[in-house]
Amino acid sequence: MSLLPLFLAVSAATLVSATDHIVGGHLGWNPNINYTLWSNNQTFFLNDLISFRYMKNMYNVFEVNQTGYDNCTLSGVAGNWSSGKDFILLNRTGTYYFICGNGFCLNGMKVSVRVRSLPVNSTSPETTGKTGKHASEAAMVIPSMMMAVLLAIWMGFGEI
Repeated sequence: MSLLPLFLAVSAATLVSATDHIVGGHLGWNPNINYTLWSNNQTFFLNDLISFRYMKNMYNVFEVNQTGYDNCTLSGVAGNWSSGKDFILLNRTGTYYFICGNGFCLNGMKVSVRVRSLPVNSTSPETTGKTGKHASEAAMVIPSMMMAVLLAIWMGFGEI
């Protein structure tokens, strides 16, 4: 039997701890908003999501390199989205750079986020970040994964 269902169950359990960061909060992805201030008040961990909400016929989102971010150009494009409700998985540590590619970057539509690994010690102050959500969520990852594995074995997905 395929181990795919087991893999999917464990993956789903792991993502339970992810946080969805909506860029700009209730203001969304629009010109003339201080996204640096917004980003500095967030703590981004590996496998969190960053969401962009905007008018799809007017704006878009491009992931670029630091040069593209600094100069509002499409230098080093790594991805682009235009649905108006984009969910982007932050699946590596380091800094991500996002801009609006329709010329609105010069009006402030750019944001950079630094993604960290989720610490193993979930009681450290670093884990709780600025929102306090990740400490309790981190503590749930292992039990959730164990439950998913036990459920998969019980359902017969653990057979090779």
